[in-house]
Amino acid sequence: MNVADYILARLKQAGLGHVFAVPGDYASPFLDALDDDPAIERVPNINELGSGYAADGYARFKGIGAACVQYGVGTMSALNCAAGSWVERVPVAIISASPSTNNRLLERQQQILFHHSTGDVEVNAKLFAHVTVASEIVSDPDFAPAQIDRAITAMLTFRRPIYLEVLQNVWTQACADPIGSLCPVPQTSNATYLAKAIAATWGRILSAEQPVLWFGVEIQRFGLQDLAQKLVDVSGLPFTTTSLGKTVLDEAQPQFIGTYAGPASPALTRTIMGACDCPVALGAIITDDYLDIMAARYADMVSCNDEDTRVGIDYFAQITLADFLAALVARFEEDDAFPRSFEAPDVPEDTDETTEKGTGHSLTYNVFYRQFSRWLKHEKLIDESVLILGESTSLYVWGNLMGLPRDSFVAQAAWGSLGHETGCALGVALASGKRPWVIAGDGGFMMICQELSSLARAKLPAVVFVMSNQGYAIEQAFVDIKAFTPEGAFAPFDILPDWDYLALAKAFGAKGYRVKTTDQLATALGEIAGLTDVPALVELVIPPKDLAPQLARLAAPPPVLRKYHGLEE
Repeated sequence: MNVADYILARLKQAGLGHVFAVPGDYASPFLDALDDDPAIERVPNINELGSGYAADGYARFKGIGAACVQYGVGTMSALNCAAGSWVERVPVAIISASPSTNNRLLERQQQILFHHSTGDVEVNAKLFAHVTVASEIVSDPDFAPAQIDRAITAMLTFRRPIYLEVLQNVWTQACADPIGSLCPVPQTSNATYLAKAIAATWGRILSAEQPVLWFGVEIQRFGLQDLAQKLVDVSGLPFTTTSLGKTVLDEAQPQFIGTYAGPASPALTRTIMGACDCPVALGAIITDDYLDIMAARYADMVSCNDEDTRVGIDYFAQITLADFLAALVARFEEDDAFPRSFEAPDVPEDTDETTEKGTGHSLTYNVFYRQFSRWLKHEKLIDESVLILGESTSLYVWGNLMGLPRDSFVAQAAWGSLGHETGCALGVALASGKRPWVIAGDGGFMMICQELSSLARAKLPAVVFVMSNQGYAIEQAFVDIKAFTPEGAFAPFDILPDWDYLALAKAFGAKGYRVKTTDQLATALGEIAGLTDVPALVELVIPPKDLAPQLARLAAPPPVLRKYHGLEE
């Protein structure tokens, strides 16, 4: 047993079957050990962003992911990926290596700058310490098992990333064998504080006219989906999710009112949440998409997540989300007035989003959304697919889709790094065993397009739709929404180059399609359905000034929000 073997042994125990990697000389002993291990597969990427994104996508389904990258030039790139995993509670191990013990001595004594070093050989670990629950430099094989065990245990406990850096000469040095297995450290609640928080919550629910359960991504990350479903069943209350938490529960049940994305939500969701006088946010990460409800209902809200618990304006310490959910379920079970019956009000859909277009009509965000979602359901592909959305207009359009099964929607809706959607598809495919359907903005795709080659190399039939409007539409909407009017103009910095996507697909080993009309889309989908071992890149040509109504509402804050920000006299 050496240090490289030890890390692999512990990661395998935790359920890891793949490591996404870009090679580097400092880490080559680890990659050699990885390739010699038949129980875990090295998956090559084109760059470190691809490795980090793929590991993030993998961990969203497996509960653990790992990327191995080069020191300095690789880790600095992967830092962005780790930050996203930190914000969105994704347990990923970033593994790297650094100059050997002797080289560090030379650097200190003779001021020799070794390649990929800033001169501070500990700078990588220092940076990662801000976006991980453990950032370790392993320099002594005797201490390696304790450092590695401590870091991986923290990752599993808190569902956050870690950074492991091993000196180049230490990888192959002998160390102790693993003892037992690693598992999350049980977290307990303060019984008194929990009882008080539940009592306060119960009082608010009983006195409210329209309480709504609002689930977030931590329900999935911490393995609480069955408990959350039981809460829905015993309460009978309507429920929604955040965009990040979409499909933490099966959406094909009567209490589901749609995904809540503030003003970008479907009409039904906006209506019910607008009337909600007690939002019960459980495992939710509240982003600035929700400024409207925070402005209107902060003092009426119940919120419990991994970081804190709040009932109205009162905070309660030392309460775990799992214990809060279990105690709330027990209160509902004790009350004969529950479960309540819920029947969604008859709310007309937004007409500007449902207008049917004739055959051969040009595409828009919503025309594509309607046609493709109908096709997925008609072909009975929903259960074997994962929809992956980027930080773009399409996220808010596709967030309106109803009826998806559990764990079938991925979006980096909190951190919002452009390109994550295409980069994570490789990891999502390998971890879930399902076919990824990526819907990317052209700006995001341009940042990570090389990962199409990684998908081709892995012979995965992922599909990447690129919404090709030659601009950062979502950026422009928030900068100046008047640019979408006939007389308006996009800011020069929001205009993108015109790419030949068909040539790009060929270069990367994918099947390429260019689609401008609904008829062409139908034809392309028919062909793509039959692909089994090659990815597809589909350019969807849409008008540059197509402003999806969902984005228009999000970018134009309602009066309550304008007043909240002091924009109204």
